[in-house]
Amino acid sequence: MSRNTWTWIGVCGLALSALVVFFTVRYPGALVAEDGQMRLVYLVLLLVLVGSSVIVGWRQRAGLALRQALIWIAIGLALVIVYAFRGEVETLTTRIAGELAPASAVEVAPGHVRLTRARDGHFHAHARVNGTPVRFLVDTGASDVALSAADARRLGIDLSTLRFDRLYATANGRIAAARVRLDEVTIGSVTVRDVAASVSRDGQLEQSLLGMSFLGALASVRFDGDRLTLEQ
Repeated sequence: MSRNTWTWIGVCGLALSALVVFFTVRYPGALVAEDGQMRLVYLVLLLVLVGSSVIVGWRQRAGLALRQALIWIAIGLALVIVYAFRGEVETLTTRIAGELAPASAVEVAPGHVRLTRARDGHFHAHARVNGTPVRFLVDTGASDVALSAADARRLGIDLSTLRFDRLYATANGRIAAARVRLDEVTIGSVTVRDVAASVSRDGQLEQSLLGMSFLGALASVRFDGDRLTLEQ
């Protein structure tokens, strides 16, 4: 290897030694923790990338070497900034996801999801009922989860075997529906099992409703402006 190459290797070695000494003196015990060790690894990798880029570029011309070094330094700083503000970045990502797909639950924490109000002014939720996708309108005024005839058929329910002997009051008047039990209803990481539900006749219910037989089983249902938070 050339003399310049050995020079850069020496510089990188000295910089690495300086990093270790800095962490040891400035933050005693920092390198003992796994998090501190990972940070040191990231810094070492960044140093290696910058050093190797400079060495390769130096063989061609000094200007290229300097540009490559600055590019890698900028990338490293960007990664550090994203990591430092990861909480804010996660919040921003959550907001964007909610705006793009309001009915899709955004997981805030395990068993803790959030929905965004749609343009029609209502909250909708993409759920899985017994493993089958169903789109619900969230309705705290509905006593049960109410399935439209079309969604019930997709779930494998044979409407010809049901007894439509239960009367429900809706915005369009009273309708007759049949009582059923659903093994589980899942929205994101929130799951409620053995859910009481009803199935309406054809043409009586345009969209399935997510009622209190699901919502009432949760620890918390909180409305906050255009956000609906469900917590199990």
